[in-house]
Amino acid sequence: MAYAVIKTGGKQYRIQEGDKFDVEKLDLEIDSEIKFDALLVGEGETVKIGSPLVEGASVTAKVINQFRGPKGVAFKFKRRKGFHKTIGFRRSMTTLEITSIAG
Repeated sequence: MAYAVIKTGGKQYRIQEGDKFDVEKLDLEIDSEIKFDALLVGEGETVKIGSPLVEGASVTAKVINQFRGPKGVAFKFKRRKGFHKTIGFRRSMTTLEITSIAG
């Protein structure tokens, strides 16, 4: 089965057709489609590596959901100073489903 490596939100993901995964928020509507350029495309023993992108290779994904991720904690502390501060946060995330890999 074909696989590819794409980059979004400062992170790289190894994906296959039909995969569902969460990425940093993309400003898109639910059920809309987005195309990514591929950094690497492989099928079986053949692998094409781009520098930085593979010519003519693209990955199409469908937006499944927009949501906020689990709560995280940023804790700051300075020893011997009596200083500590806790801040909570939740990341905005987008769920994508890979529909096709071309190239």
